[in-house]
Amino acid sequence: MNHPQRTPTAADQHPSEPRYLEVTHEVTNQPRPLENYNLYQQDTALQEGVLREGAGHAHDQLTDYGAWAGLARSIELGHQANAQKPALRTHDRFGHRVDEVSFHPAYHELMAMALEHGLHSRPWTHPGQGAHVARAAKYYLHSQVEAAHCCPITMTFAAIPSIRQQPDLAALWESRILANAYDPRNLPDSEKTAVTIGMAMTEKQGGSDVRANSTRAYPVAQEGPGQAYELVGHKWFVSAPMCDAFLVLAQAPGGLSCFLMPRWRPDGSKNPWQIQQLKNKMGNVANASSEVELRGALAWMVGEEGRGVPTIIEMVAMTRFDCMIGSAAGMRQAVAQASHHCHHRSAFGARLSDQPLMQNVLADLALESEAALAYTLRIARALDNQHQEHDRLLTRLATPVGKYWICKRTPNHAYEAMECIGGS
Repeated sequence: MNHPQRTPTAADQHPSEPRYLEVTHEVTNQPRPLENYNLYQQDTALQEGVLREGAGHAHDQLTDYGAWAGLARSIELGHQANAQKPALRTHDRFGHRVDEVSFHPAYHELMAMALEHGLHSRPWTHPGQGAHVARAAKYYLHSQVEAAHCCPITMTFAAIPSIRQQPDLAALWESRILANAYDPRNLPDSEKTAVTIGMAMTEKQGGSDVRANSTRAYPVAQEGPGQAYELVGHKWFVSAPMCDAFLVLAQAPGGLSCFLMPRWRPDGSKNPWQIQQLKNKMGNVANASSEVELRGALAWMVGEEGRGVPTIIEMVAMTRFDCMIGSAAGMRQAVAQASHHCHHRSAFGARLSDQPLMQNVLADLALESEAALAYTLRIARALDNQHQEHDRLLTRLATPVGKYWICKRTPNHAYEAMECIGGS
């Protein structure tokens, strides 16, 4: 009886060499991810700076925080927060205006970590020797995990000096601003025990020239500090639009003034602060930045009428300081990534970190990173000593210079670090 012929297989022809290989190559000469390490313990310059500037008492707290910041899971939160852009929903399905921005859950987890550890509050609630230095060091570690969500943390921290210029408003808001908790719900602030604060100054026609602002403030009844106004106009760049309230500049009858504007009115109705769209940004993706229109938004004057810039500049000065922290942190992480890569990769017969020219590059990167950190921590010490005229003047002059230079240098520093890593 005839049997059907069996079709020969590749195994029959080459039994020890299958045609379709499951493994095409072995990965060699590539570093493992830089994770599960302690950012504080690995940063000698930071440890020395903290001690030098008067915050040695924070060593144990910073060691614990450095361990969290280096965990693989913490680092992954940063990647996740940037993988999904914030999304704007202007209305609910019934047509009600909601102006709600949604974020990846990782963003909220990072926000909660920062706020629960007092990165927005500690120097205000526990002032004293090294308070700003310790907070700057912890924020420096935190920013290396993910920087974009730090925007609302910084603005909440920085708002306190400005709001304190209006004691009656500070009495209503300060305890909730300084609460070490995070409540992202889109609810009236009266239903919350913890709130975040934003800032809105920039307009289309003026940009950084805020005295050209066209947004108008109309008094509801009495005029002057602490009184209620309705704001009509626009703001062209508002980051973190899900904050619970904002310090806003608008033209009152007596000139450009500062106002505190909540997202909800006291009666529980939506304040007509309407988000038009979110900015499509090249970076800083996890943080939403928006364009808004104010259609009679209720707000309360902070500080003297016509003195809006001097009032809000107190907040601006503190945000500048935090820009120094965040950019110095970016430099440090660039050095860490480049050094780690070069230590675990070889070329032309030696590890990259042993090649003389590469050593020069890494040394330059480390030097600039440590200089930025030293500058930042010195300003932090000056903030801790505002009772001394020298430090008070140093803060006023050196903070904007440091913000300009460190932020200006950080992208170029990152480019050089990226070149160390090469085409991978």
